[in-house]
Amino acid sequence: MLMTASNSHGITLSTLPVNRYCAWVLSALLLMVPALTAAPVRAVENLKLPNLGESSTSLFSSEYEHKLGRAWLRYFRSQVNTVDDPLLFAYLEDLIFRLVTHSELQDRRLELVVVNNRTINAFAVPGGVIGIHNGLLLHAQTEDELATVIAHEIAHLSQRHFSRRVEFQKNQQPLTLAAMLAGFVLMATAGGDAGMAALTAAQAAAQDQALRYSRSNEAEADRVAMQTIVEAGMDPHAASTMFERMLQASRYATGSRVPEFLRTHPLSENRIADTRNRARQYPKKIRPTNLDYQLMRARVMNQLSDTPEEAVAAFRKQLEGSPRSTTAARYGLVIALTDAGRPDEAALELDSLWAAEPDRLEYIIADARIEMARNNPHKAAEKLAARLRLSPGNHPLTITYAEALMQDQQSHVAEQVLAEQSKRKANDPYLWYLLAEVRGLAGNIQGLHEARAEYFILNGVLDEAEKQLRHALKLVGNDYTTGARINQRLTDVARMRELLES
Repeated sequence: MLMTASNSHGITLSTLPVNRYCAWVLSALLLMVPALTAAPVRAVENLKLPNLGESSTSLFSSEYEHKLGRAWLRYFRSQVNTVDDPLLFAYLEDLIFRLVTHSELQDRRLELVVVNNRTINAFAVPGGVIGIHNGLLLHAQTEDELATVIAHEIAHLSQRHFSRRVEFQKNQQPLTLAAMLAGFVLMATAGGDAGMAALTAAQAAAQDQALRYSRSNEAEADRVAMQTIVEAGMDPHAASTMFERMLQASRYATGSRVPEFLRTHPLSENRIADTRNRARQYPKKIRPTNLDYQLMRARVMNQLSDTPEEAVAAFRKQLEGSPRSTTAARYGLVIALTDAGRPDEAALELDSLWAAEPDRLEYIIADARIEMARNNPHKAAEKLAARLRLSPGNHPLTITYAEALMQDQQSHVAEQVLAEQSKRKANDPYLWYLLAEVRGLAGNIQGLHEARAEYFILNGVLDEAEKQLRHALKLVGNDYTTGARINQRLTDVARMRELLES
C-alpha cells in the first residue's frame, strides 16, 4: 500500500509503504506529520536508540540531529502545503538570522519551512529546522510579537530540549522510551490529540514525569527567548502580549480548533504573569510600526483568502477603517487586484505607493507582476533585469525575473538565470521546480531530469529522484564530467536512503 500527498506545486508524490514508513519514522525520530498519526506506537517496542556522543549534555550529537532534521524536512515538504513566496521567505529568514545572532544557539545551520496554514503555529525540529505557519503572522500584530514566538523556538534548539528529554525519559522509564519519543515528536509539530494519544500509551508515572519535564523546558525557553529579544533590541513586553492574544484565541475555540501552538506550548495565566514580570526587568520599548512586517502580513492575508476577489474586498474594507498600516493595506489591495486579473486597477493603487519609496523591493516586484498580468512580460523582465544589476543575486528578484522570462518565451535565458541562482539557493524546492519547467521548454531534457531529481530529493521522494537521475545518466553520452556528477548524486541518494532505513 502506498500513500500519496500533493505538494504546493500540484504534483502527487508517492511516499514509502506504510509498514516500512512506520519503522523508519520512529527509528529516525521523524514522526511529525499529522496525516500519519495513526501509526506511531505500532512498531516501537524494540526501538534501540544509538548513543552518538555528547552524553554529558544530550543523547544525540549535533551532527546526528542535523542529519535527522534535514531528513525530516525532506519528508515533511511532501506532506504539507508549503509557501513558495520568495519575499515572505526572505523576510522570515532575515528575522531568524537577526534573532539567532543574539541567541545562545551554537549550531547555526538553520533551515526554514513556511506552511500555508492559517492556524497559530511555529515549531523547531532537532537539527535546526524552524517551521512557521503563515497564519501566525495574521495573529501577531507586530514584528516583535512574531519575534517572541520564533525566539522561543530558537531557545528549544539552543537548549537541546529534544535530546535532553529523550535522555531524561530513557533514564526514568527505559521500557516506555519509544512510546514517549513518538508522542513527544508528534506534539512538537502536529500537536493535539495525536501526540497525547501516543503519550497515553506509556505508563501513567512516565507521563507525569515527562509533562513536568516539558513544563520546565517551556519555562527555560521563555527565559532564554526573552534574553534573545532584549539583546536584539526588541520589546520584551511583546511576549506577554502575544501569549495573551493566543490564550484569548483558545477561549473561543473548541476541540481541534484550539491553536496548534497552544496544544504543544500550553499557556496559563501563571505563565503569562511570569512572562510579564520577567519583562518588567527591562524598559518597555516603543517601536514604530515596522512596514516590512506589515507588508508581509498583507501578503499572508492575500495567500490565505479563499479567492482573490475575497482578498480585494477585505483590503478595501481595511482602507475604509483604521488599519494598523494604511500603506500595507493598499499594498495588499495591489497584489489582490493583480491576482484577480485586474492589473489596471492594481497599477492605479500602486502609483499611490511609489512616491514614498520608489526603490522598495515589494513595489518593484508588484509592478513587474502587473506587467505580466497585462501580458507584457518583456517589459517586466527589462525592469527586473535593471534592478538585478543593482542587487545581483537577490532571490525574490531573480525568481520573478525567471518567471517573466519564461512567460516571454525566453526559456534559454531563464535557464541560465536559474542555474546560476541554484548555486546560491540549492535548498529551494520551487527554484528546482521552475528550473525543470524552463529546461523542458528549452529542450534540455537531461537538465530537466536533473532538476526534477533535486526537486524530489528536497521533497523526500528518493525513489523518484533516483529514477530521474538514471534518466539523465542515459543522455550524458561521452560527457564523463557530467556523468561523474550524476553518479555522485546517485550515491548521495543511496546514503540518504541508508539513513532512513538504519
